[in-house]
Amino acid sequence: MTIQVGDRLPDATFKITTADGPAETTTQEVFGGKKAILFAVPGAFTPTCHKNHLPGFLENLDTFKGKGIDTIAVVSVNDVFVMDAWAEATGGKGKLVFLADGSAEFTKAVGLELDATAGGLGIRSKRYAMVVEDGVVKALNVEDQPGQAVASSAAALLALV
Repeated sequence: MTIQVGDRLPDATFKITTADGPAETTTQEVFGGKKAILFAVPGAFTPTCHKNHLPGFLENLDTFKGKGIDTIAVVSVNDVFVMDAWAEATGGKGKLVFLADGSAEFTKAVGLELDATAGGLGIRSKRYAMVVEDGVVKALNVEDQPGQAVASSAAALLALV
């Protein structure tokens, strides 16, 4: 079942990169007691994700902060090393929280998995973005097509916070 507005994010563990190397963080650690944006991409470095989706969140980081957003996190069904390389390549390291959901456990728990097996990508995440307050979904925009970043764009989310 797909997560809905008003639902609490499921308890999950993600991999992140720290100064000491890969580490784990939880849903509670990332979103507990905070007003946050969580956006998901089918894959780091894929064209729409890399060129169209993530850049808007970086470009509008100060505007989001000015609207009371504490954290902007991006999740993808990629391993922690890919997510770290993507953070470096985009200039997002230290600005956004890059959450690796390598086995799609969180993605499946929120019911937003995408079967991209036909394209050689396996199970990935649908493209979406949500506003989360203290772990509760306050707004959720899911794209109809994985190659689009309109409803889940930074501009669309700015209108919701």
